[in-house]
Amino acid sequence: MDSRKRFRTICLVLFVLYVIAIVYFLLLSDIYGRVEGYDTYRYNLIPFVEIMRFLRSAMNGGSIAYVDVFMNLVGNVVAFIPFGALIRWARNRKTGFWIAVLYTFLFSFSIEVIQLLTKVGVFDVDDLILNTCGGAIGYACYWTLRAIDRRRYQNGKKKS
Repeated sequence: MDSRKRFRTICLVLFVLYVIAIVYFLLLSDIYGRVEGYDTYRYNLIPFVEIMRFLRSAMNGGSIAYVDVFMNLVGNVVAFIPFGALIRWARNRKTGFWIAVLYTFLFSFSIEVIQLLTKVGVFDVDDLILNTCGGAIGYACYWTLRAIDRRRYQNGKKKS
């Protein structure tokens, strides 16, 4: 097996493991209180309401702990960076920026809908925004590393 094919296989395995981990932590994890669930459907359909609530609380020394602010705002972005970075390899075809962003949005939307229907989380449009931003950042990281790798390969070829 050549190194390129091996790399694609590793990326696909990492992507599958990543998706399993995300589904576990967002739907099944005891750490985030996912087992017990809620009695009613909980949702936020107004963009930036929760983001602003967390930011205001952090700036004013409010009741929301800094750890919760970090986990909600930064965690939602960081958690989806691998999705954007690995989606091209999972699809096994050329994937542009907007397609990667669309797939990230659809994956995040699916998780939010499952959280709403199973009452183990809150359907939050702000999570969709943050998760999709994370996927976009991940794709930008993939693209940047790819450009560096191509440049390095071309420079190595010229020296030969």
